[in-house]
Amino acid sequence: MEGYIIALNNIDEVIQVIKSAKNPAEASEFLCFKFKLSELQAKAILDMRLQRLTGLERTKIDEEYADVTKLIAKLAGILADPQKVLQVIVEELTEIKEKYGDERRTEIVASTEDINIEDMIVEEDMVVTVSHAGYIKRNAVSLYRSQHRGGKGKVGMGTKEEDFVEKIFIASTHHYLLVFTNAGKVYWLKVYQIPQAGRAAKGKAIVNLVNLAPGEKVSATLPVREFVADKFVVMVTKKGTIKKTDLAAYSNPRAGGIIAISIDEGDEVVDVQLTNGNQDIFLATRLGMAIRFKEDDVRDMGRTARGVRGITLDEGDEVIGVDIPAENTFMLTVSENGYGKCTPIDEYRVQSRGGKGTINLKTVQKVGNVSGVLQVTGEDHVMLISSTGNVIRLKVQEIPVNHRVTQGVKLIDLEAEENLVGVARTTAEADDRDDGGNGDDDAETSNGEPGAEE
Repeated sequence: MEGYIIALNNIDEVIQVIKSAKNPAEASEFLCFKFKLSELQAKAILDMRLQRLTGLERTKIDEEYADVTKLIAKLAGILADPQKVLQVIVEELTEIKEKYGDERRTEIVASTEDINIEDMIVEEDMVVTVSHAGYIKRNAVSLYRSQHRGGKGKVGMGTKEEDFVEKIFIASTHHYLLVFTNAGKVYWLKVYQIPQAGRAAKGKAIVNLVNLAPGEKVSATLPVREFVADKFVVMVTKKGTIKKTDLAAYSNPRAGGIIAISIDEGDEVVDVQLTNGNQDIFLATRLGMAIRFKEDDVRDMGRTARGVRGITLDEGDEVIGVDIPAENTFMLTVSENGYGKCTPIDEYRVQSRGGKGTINLKTVQKVGNVSGVLQVTGEDHVMLISSTGNVIRLKVQEIPVNHRVTQGVKLIDLEAEENLVGVARTTAEADDRDDGGNGDDDAETSNGEPGAEE
């Protein structure tokens, strides 16, 4: 620093040295030699503008040098005395406290609870769709809008040529989903773990979500909020066997599934319902028969039990649906050819378990066999699903009420090779249709043909 000050005090000599040099490197070398400067000091002089070298800011440079000298002495004194170092720390922390200090905004509590991912999932109703080939997805209920009876509907799930939509139901994102297979096993899944996809997407294979055994396919699903002790799972097989088991028995399924019911060779689970132990059971068959009996007729059995006979079937017939009757409701029955009707539940008298039942639908050639049954009220909305993946949403009020043995009316317009494969209840929404329209530009409307009564 001393050489630097000497050089600046002899500015005329500095300027002369710089002018005599052939290039900046030579000028730097001359300055270092003549004034005993370091390379950094010589570079600083060469970088100065001419006005600073001519003395216009000479006083400012002297003042800056004096200030730096004082700061060096002060810092050296602090570093040499540990007490001064602590005093500086206290002063700086006090200043920070006065400037930024405020009351604590977080609460410290004695708790070891972990954050569950479910706590961050918004609870809302979802339409869960399952295809025959085992693809599953979920969509918000608001994605589907009401249409007139007899319309074409709109695509609810994209499918492969050999696949078709088989199951559709409504469940909250926080519900458990018990997945029952045709082999009588049950797997556990959360609804929010099901992938959310577009309306026309086919979804994700269930085998990628649960560890199904080879040859197993999903035959029924049961959304459950919690595994309480006063609830029962009622399972029905294709050959008419029924079994009732306490819901708590299925509260801890393993990754590889657990046995839900022992199945006879050639039989399989077709549907599952949740009951309170004191209700009626309603079974419907593909050839148009139905039976209603007291749940008390079926005793509570262990998880691996086989079950008892629920209905006696004719040759070639099989059970296609199960429901739990309630007062002032209707039984909606739909057929493969798109026909359907609502029948007051009181028209199905209570019988003894194991009988042949009564006629539920006239399964003539025009109507076809029964493809699904569902208990509804006049305020409900329902979804009809075709084998090609089309979905039509209807108000139950638009479906005529007919007697038990009638054919019903046309509910959905199907193509030549298309069949109606299922029906599901959905939540009500505002009717956003135009007068005389069906609410969608790509969905056509046709009037339903009333069925003949006998």
